[in-house]
Parts: sequence; C-alpha cells; structure tokens
Amino acid sequence: MLRITQYVKASLEGKGLRPLNGVILIWNLTNRCNLYCKHCYASANQDKSEELNLEEIKEIAEDLRKNGVKFAILSGGEPLLREDIYDIARILKEKGIKTYLSTNGILINEENVKAIKENFDYVGISLDGKPEVHDRFRGKRGAFQESLKALKLCLSEGIKVGLRFTLSRMTVESLPYIFELTKELSVPKVYISHLVYAGRGKKLTPVEKKAYKSFVKFILNKSFEYLEKGKDIQVVTGNNEADAVLLYEEFKRRYPEKLEILYETLRNWGGNQAGERFVNIDYKGNVKPDPSSSTPSEI
Repeated sequence: MLRITQYVKASLEGKGLRPLNGVILIWNLTNRCNLYCKHCYASANQDKSEELNLEEIKEIAEDLRKNGVKFAILSGGEPLLREDIYDIARILKEKGIKTYLSTNGILINEENVKAIKENFDYVGISLDGKPEVHDRFRGKRGAFQESLKALKLCLSEGIKVGLRFTLSRMTVESLPYIFELTKELSVPKVYISHLVYAGRGKKLTPVEKKAYKSFVKFILNKSFEYLEKGKDIQVVTGNNEADAVLLYEEFKRRYPEKLEILYETLRNWGGNQAGERFVNIDYKGNVKPDPSSSTPSEI
C-alpha cells in the first residue's frame, strides 16, 4: 500500500518515515459472500465446508503473535457471514493484534454496529462508483444504497471507517464521484485498489494505458488538493507500486526543495512487501505471500 497523504504530509513537515513496525496479515476467513462481484480475486461462492473452525483459528493466532503480525485485515468473501467473527476479532486483539474489517457493508446494521465498534480498530467499506455502476459491478440491485447506509452508520457511531474503491474499466469513470462523496460525507480515508487480475477479475478488460495513467494522476492531484486545503482525508492506493513513481514526479514538480525527504521515505517503504511485511491466509488455512498468489503452503 502506498500511503500517499501520510508520505507527502510528513515530507512537507521535514520528516522521513519508516515502514510500519510489524507484519500486516490479510486473512480471508471465509469464501462465502452475499454478492457476486465481477472483480473478486477469491471467486467467492456459498461453500463453507473447508473453513477453519474457531479452535484452529485460536492455534494460528498464537503463531501470528510469535511471527510479528501486528495488524490483521479480516476479509472474505464477506467476513460478517461468519457467526463467530467477533470471537475471532477478540482472539486476535488479546494477542495484541489490531483488527481491521474489510466488508461490502451490506450486513452492517443497528443491531451489530456496537459489536463492530467494540471489536474492530478500523472498518473498510467498498463503494465502486455511482449507484448504477456499483450495483452492476457488485452483482446486486440496490447494493450501493445498502453499503452507503452502512458507511453513514459507522460514521455516526464514531467508528474509524474508510471507503474502498476498485479501479477498473467498469468503474474508472466514477473516480471523481467517489472523491466528491468522500469529501461530502467527511470520510477520513479513501483506499483506491488497482484491479487484481485473479479469480473472476481475470475476465475483466484493462483500462487503456494512457488513460490509466491520467486517472492515477487524478488520484495524486486530489491527494495534494486535500492536503493544501486542510481536508483531513487520507488517500491510499494499493496493488500497483508504480504509483510511487508518479507520486515522486508530481511532488518534484510542486515541492522540489523537499524531494529528498520523500525519496528517502519511498526507499524505506520499499514497494511490494508480499511475503516479508505482508502475508495472507486463505479460508482453508493456506499461507501465501498475498491473497492472489496461487502457490499456497498449509499451516
């Protein structure tokens, strides 16, 4: 992940940044899902037969602590389909691991929002464009409104929440809309994920290269705009470390006198950290460098 806002702000303040201390885990706890998204790298379905049970998860949690995992992003499928999701979060928190929830938001409601606030340090909710775009991309009519309602509910409850958006040919024209929505709702973070060509995502057509570069520049310009106007919105991109090159070039154009500080931060960050400071466990318990990797090894 490229923490654009954090890196730029620190550089402008004359501070170099080191990488996060500890390993980040993405744990796909289930392959079940209540949507059928066109980009799903896990090809999620309704099968729960091979999911790890709670006792197995308890055993793994201790190994995670011993191996320096400090942050666990609980994902799926849709992780809220697991009836024991809060038990899992508590187990991890007892090991000193921060818990993040990655969800489509549809199952978040007045009945469970308190439990979500209690058990998760951060919640990421996916919105992939204007209502009609999101619904088509996610495979369900009305999905946008349900996810938006969940986002607003989390904000009203004081939950640290962010908006997640996948950059693809189907969604890319909605990018300006997503940034406007983020600003309108005062969402503290927007995470732009480049499309992962795995699972069902392999069937999607890439954005034309020249146009793609212009959209990345749009993301960067919005990041600088928020900072320069004092908007407290973090912008992060993921799954394409080449964004750092464009960030470097844009920063050089705007703030050449601070360029060396940003350069050192980017060197310290180091780009793709799959298998080093970043690891994945799938719903069967296979350990992989990242969620889209096809070379697992069992725990």
